[in-house]
Parts: sequence; C-alpha cells; structure tokens
Amino acid sequence: MADQSTPSWTGGLRSRLDTLLGAAQTRLELITVELQEEKLRLARLLFMTVLTALFLGFAAVFAAVWITVGLWDSHRLLALGLSTALFVVLGIACATAAARTMAAGSGLFAASLAELHRDRQALRARDEP
Repeated sequence: MADQSTPSWTGGLRSRLDTLLGAAQTRLELITVELQEEKLRLARLLFMTVLTALFLGFAAVFAAVWITVGLWDSHRLLALGLSTALFVVLGIACATAAARTMAAGSGLFAASLAELHRDRQALRARDEP
C-alpha cells in the first residue's frame, strides 16, 4: 500500500509544480509583451518629440527673424529682446512639463503586477478553510 500512495503523492506534487510553472511562464510572457510594447511606445514618442522640436524650432526662429526684419527701422532691439524672452519662457515651460512627465512614471509592468497579485490572492483563498 505504501507503494501506491507514493506515486499519487508525487503525481499530485508534479501536477501542482506543472501548474505553478505554467503560471510563471504565462506571467513571464506577459512581462515580455509589456516590455516590447513599452519599447515601441518610447521609440515612437522619442521620434515624434524630436520632429516636433525640430519643426517648432525652425518656425520660432523664422518668426523671430520675420518680426525683427519687419521692425528693423524702429524697434529691432525690442523685437529681438521680446523674441529671446519668449523662447526662454517656452523653454522653461517645456522643461517643467518634461520633468513632471518623468516624475509621473510610465506604469510599466502594471498588468503583470496585477496578475501576480490576483494569483497570490487565489492561493491564499485556497489555503483558508
């Protein structure tokens, strides 16, 4: 009889181990997908940010030159000073917005952490009578 209980005990252990490894594999695959999505999101964000800065920078410089040339005979120093002040204020505003975005974080692995939390709760519920 001892020989019959041992295989069922090891079979049950193997079944639970297989279930645990299957859950771990699923969670690792979810983490991998999240990393790939975050990488693509960040690459697109970086590309679009660089293009935006480039085009808006060109536009701002040409606008400042246009205004300065238009006011060349009467108020060229005022036009240059106001343009410079405007660019400084816009630069500070953009730097502040970027700092707030960095401080907020990205929520990377949020779905994986939620799944692991649900797994732990399910295991605790099984242990309680």
